[in-house]
Amino acid sequence: MSSNLHLQSKVKPQARFRTGVSLHSHTLYSRESLEFIYHAAARNPLIAAAIRHGEQRYKKFHATKLDLGRGWWTPPLGAHEAWSLEKNQTENLGLNGLVSLTDHDNIEASVSLHLLDECREMPVSFEWTVPYATTFFHLGVHNLSVTEARRLFERMDAYRRSPRSDELTEILATLAADPETLVVFNHPLWDESGIGHRAHAEAAKQFLQTYRPCLQALELNGLRPWSENCGVVALAAAFEKPVISGGDRHGIEPHAMLNLTNTATFSEFVEEVRAGWSDVLILSHYHESHALRIVHNMIDVLRVREEHANGWRLWSDRVFYTCDDGQTRSLTELFGARPPFTVALFLGAIQFAAAPHVPLYARSVPRGR
Repeated sequence: MSSNLHLQSKVKPQARFRTGVSLHSHTLYSRESLEFIYHAAARNPLIAAAIRHGEQRYKKFHATKLDLGRGWWTPPLGAHEAWSLEKNQTENLGLNGLVSLTDHDNIEASVSLHLLDECREMPVSFEWTVPYATTFFHLGVHNLSVTEARRLFERMDAYRRSPRSDELTEILATLAADPETLVVFNHPLWDESGIGHRAHAEAAKQFLQTYRPCLQALELNGLRPWSENCGVVALAAAFEKPVISGGDRHGIEPHAMLNLTNTATFSEFVEEVRAGWSDVLILSHYHESHALRIVHNMIDVLRVREEHANGWRLWSDRVFYTCDDGQTRSLTELFGARPPFTVALFLGAIQFAAAPHVPLYARSVPRGR
């Protein structure tokens, strides 16, 4: 087993490698839950006040309680836009580009792109939400058999909706039996469910111990802080697994991490990783302030997009809510084109933080080859 980290500032990747692999990328097919706002409100009184204002306004308009657990937002890029963004970055580095799009619990982006000749060889992939104990994990499932993708996806999605441990064991064994499919434990130390870092980390270790033969790699995530990624490196070493890149792009910033390889196809790349080999390139923009990178990504999500594939120009067109009558409506439909005043203030603060006069501070990352 060998996992090597390379800094863009220290290497010329095209001198040693022929291909760059972009993994873990989201499109408008992803549903991103709004429940994270409740976690943020617990730590920030201003956000808590904004939520209360929104709840009051929603109740005034609709005579019922607002529940953010019913809401979600979608990334701004369509499938082909996302594929082009990632492929262009790898080609600008002087490398051939392989791209795997992994929307949350949805394979439509990669399936739809198979209709285009230029994308016909891209893998059918998605990010699978796996409920486990008192938390949940995300697995990057890459390169499903084209002929079996629908059936396998429906089986995995049924588990997500109604989890049973025996079914999870059978599904992961089925995926592991296909030598061309790659299953990656995405951001394993990120406590998305909010149960507490220690409890989540213990659950992740238990998950790895139980399903270790079926997981081929752990992810270094381009949108998670380096301190967390260091923990992932240690966790991967403890379980004798390679680390692999994952950009986790939701906006329009291309991935901050790529895999480097001399293979020509995605199936060949999978074979290499399954054999325990991985070379990860940490790109220069990963060195920027993590907090301000997140802010810039939020602004990308909130921008007006005249060219949106579904015509959802405004950010409020891309935020959705399931109402009491069972119908899904956008925030624009619920509140009109102008957001509540507290939301407007919040957006203004984000835009100020991302203005050119607010510097991006460099931070340290490990030495690479």
